[in-house]
Formats: sequence, C-alpha cells, structure tokens
Amino acid sequence: MSEVRCRAIVSGRVQGVFYRDSCRQMARRLGVRGSVRNRHDGAVEVVAEGDRDAVDALLAWCREGPPRANVTGLAITDEPPIGESSFRVVN
Repeated sequence: MSEVRCRAIVSGRVQGVFYRDSCRQMARRLGVRGSVRNRHDGAVEVVAEGDRDAVDALLAWCREGPPRANVTGLAITDEPPIGESSFRVVN
C-alpha cells in the first residue's frame, strides 16, 4: 500500500461545531495521521496522511462533518507524504 497526503480546506459553518475534535476522532478510527486546525478566514484545514482508502474515507467524512456543521466547499490538494506519526488538533 502506498502512502498519500492531502491538504483539504473545508468551508461553510465549520467552526464552533466540534468539527476539529470530530475530525480527529474519525481520523484516528481510520488510522489516518496529520492535523486539523481552524483558519482565520473561518474555514478548517485538514492535513491527512496514510493509506489511500483511509485518506479518501476521511475526506468523504470532511464533506459532511459533524451533525452541527454545514459544509459548503472542500478544496483538496495532493502533497508528498512526510511521515506524520499521529493525528492532532492544532490550535
């Protein structure tokens, strides 16, 4: 299995709705490594690294988010993997 890394910018009502913590829980469940953080423009940035199927599953979750979120956009960029060791919420 080859490792992949993606950076996703999630827009909509995604801050203040437990998006980051829910994303961390889902990433850990899927075995995806990386990070999630709020951006100053109101979006959330997700960096996901791992097996392609697991990363794709996390990105599919990102399109919906937790129940209180209202995702209106998802911009995904592929990047070279750097060997992340865990998934964390960045403040």
